[in-house]
Amino acid sequence: MIRNYLKIAWRNLLRNRIFSAINIVGLAIGLASCMLISLYVLDELSYDRFNEKADQIVRVVFKGTMNGGKINESHVMPPTAGVLKADYPEVIEATRLRQAGRPKVLIGDKQYSDENMAFVDANFFKVFTLPFTKGNEKNALTEPNTIVITENTAAKYFGNQDPIGKVLNFKGSDIPYKVTGVIQDVPVNSHFRYELFGALSGLEESRSDSWMVSEFFTYLLLQKGYDYKNLEVKLPQTVEKYMGPQLKKAMGISLTEFRKSGNDIGLYLQPLTDIHLYGDAVYDLSNSGDIKYVYIFGAVAVIMLIIACINFMNLSTAGSSKRAREVGVRKVMGSEKKELVLQFLLESVLLTSISLVLAIIFGLLALPLFNDLSGKDLSLQLKALPQLIPYLLLFGLAIGLLAGSYPAFFLSSFKPISVLKGRFNFDKKSISLRSSLVVVQFFISITLMIGTTVVYQQLKYIQNKKLGYNKDQVLVLDTWSLGKNQEAFHNELLRDPNVVSVSASGFLPAGPSNNNNYMVFPDGNNTTLVKTLRYEVDYNYIPTLDMEMAYGRNFSKDFGNDSSGVIINETAANMLGWKNNALDHSISRANNQGTVSTFRVIGVVKDFHFQSLRERITPLVMTLSGGAGTMIVKLKTKDVKEVLSKMKITWDGFKPENPFEYTFLDERFNNTYKAEQKTGQILGVFAGLTILVACLGLFGLATFTAEQRTREIGVRKVLGASVSGIVMLLSKDFIKLVCIAIVVAMPVAWYGMNKWLQEFEYRIEISWWMLSVAGILSIAVALFTVSFQSVKAALMDPVKSLRSE
Repeated sequence: MIRNYLKIAWRNLLRNRIFSAINIVGLAIGLASCMLISLYVLDELSYDRFNEKADQIVRVVFKGTMNGGKINESHVMPPTAGVLKADYPEVIEATRLRQAGRPKVLIGDKQYSDENMAFVDANFFKVFTLPFTKGNEKNALTEPNTIVITENTAAKYFGNQDPIGKVLNFKGSDIPYKVTGVIQDVPVNSHFRYELFGALSGLEESRSDSWMVSEFFTYLLLQKGYDYKNLEVKLPQTVEKYMGPQLKKAMGISLTEFRKSGNDIGLYLQPLTDIHLYGDAVYDLSNSGDIKYVYIFGAVAVIMLIIACINFMNLSTAGSSKRAREVGVRKVMGSEKKELVLQFLLESVLLTSISLVLAIIFGLLALPLFNDLSGKDLSLQLKALPQLIPYLLLFGLAIGLLAGSYPAFFLSSFKPISVLKGRFNFDKKSISLRSSLVVVQFFISITLMIGTTVVYQQLKYIQNKKLGYNKDQVLVLDTWSLGKNQEAFHNELLRDPNVVSVSASGFLPAGPSNNNNYMVFPDGNNTTLVKTLRYEVDYNYIPTLDMEMAYGRNFSKDFGNDSSGVIINETAANMLGWKNNALDHSISRANNQGTVSTFRVIGVVKDFHFQSLRERITPLVMTLSGGAGTMIVKLKTKDVKEVLSKMKITWDGFKPENPFEYTFLDERFNNTYKAEQKTGQILGVFAGLTILVACLGLFGLATFTAEQRTREIGVRKVLGASVSGIVMLLSKDFIKLVCIAIVVAMPVAWYGMNKWLQEFEYRIEISWWMLSVAGILSIAVALFTVSFQSVKAALMDPVKSLRSE
């Protein structure tokens, strides 16, 4: 019986090639889209879950408010780990990590500088699951000046030799590090990625008892099943006990007085598995994801699948008149309803199975493009397909039953007497359902189109917004390897007439940058604390970036005492209480020993965006610094290639160890918004795919409608109806449905995108035209899709359609 059902299903598929092709391709696109987005979502959700004790690990973070400004830092004070381990028995292990950048590794006469390095406590590998392939995790880092490296790094440095006992030297340091262990490469879905792990015990800073500096990423391993929130509520007493006395000594005020003035600081806990998607702290170890985008893309995956299933149900019920007599004959011959349901469900599963195979092919072909869009390195491994086949079959069966259930019950419910007499007509319920499904399809498509438009307009706004500095035609050069020749290289650059200005500073307003924090108080008033960012700059920094002074002056060699002066931004002046004039004032800061340094304000620079436009401009202090390992070069020519060629020749003339490398400041700025760019691109692609799938369904429905009304069209043409009149007759019902979808989609899309824009302190307003464009475009696409079949039907010879009457 099943064999007979499958044979009939296959014959029916071949008999209705157009309908079958539309169903198969539409469902395949939906399944492939769902598959690709699911890979992305699963990858985002998998971060740090490779750790065997992931559900027991939390990170300690530092949060607070100061003069209305928020503090949210991912690293904390040196003694935090030891204190929490000693004071709270629920803490099984407490371990720390301190970044070391990309040091230059010297092995014999070879130099390597591509690996990330961190210093960690000896118990780091007890907390994190980073399996050792050589060495012993229990004592690998118990001694100072020891180091653990990854397998790839070991192969790169030592080839097939055993790395244990080998020595690594670092440029600029006289301390050799002995390799005591080799671990598997850190998984890509980890919130930190390092190739070198040095012993933290060798650093003097690791033994500091200061609660006034924060450079250590601190992790706690808690008892299994313990709720970290129970520990978090105890942390204020830790801050009071240990940080309070040092704050009193450094600032002259108690923690209680500090809080009474409207400020607050404290330690909080963050689950390890939340760091990637929920992390919003500054100075984090990697670029975080965003749970909102996981929700958005997950919704898009479900939406694509729903649209594909809607198409299947729409076309199956719409084409039911062709199967009506078949159903009538079967019922007269004794077929029961359940047998007919099984027949149609098997047809549905057959179509779904073909679509699933096609979807896998589409997915494999589109994966490289999707990886480019998402910035991921996802893979559909063919070798894993044999293990996946049972799951794919179950998935195909589930989708087939889901999409085919309504058509199966709908087709099997026909009354044999009516259909065999030729009096079969669609009831209002079936027509209403198909109309509703068309509205749902275009509602989703229009919503995605509006979302894509808003995202691109926000990115355009970001690109064109006045930032308070000029990012165009600005080069950023890494000049550390020049050593003492940096000043000579600086002077050689200025000899080029295409170079406007050169500044030596590693503090950049876009992209990765040096960062220093200042806790300052105005005019000796230590009860008013303001947390600021500190930029170390030279005399040419402000003019090189075309910044403007609000009032006062820039640093100048004409004034011999500018080393004790500072330039602040307008926001800092306002928060310090000097809205009108800051030039007669000074700022002070205290160090850990309780001594106070005072600087006089010599100028106020106009506010500029040195952080993402997601964040409001915060207080900034600029101090004069003598040198840096980064140069900022302002050009005045469009022939950048020629200038770079000359720079490289000059660079090579000094024979530095590193090759000539550069970045553009505007590129660094654009990279800050990669997440939004990827979101816009992905939404754009899938908005296009939803429109395509919806139009496939609309094309199928238009084809069916034209076939159903063939005799009506013939009569109308005989009575003098024009081609345009018939096209309008056949198109208007579909256009009405699209218009309903527009009316419903616009307020929903406006609300959703307005919520998304709230993430940006500086943002666009959603204009009426952004909504209108999506509506007009959807009507145009729908009209084009329907009119193809409408024109074909209107041009048909009426003699052929009326011959059988």
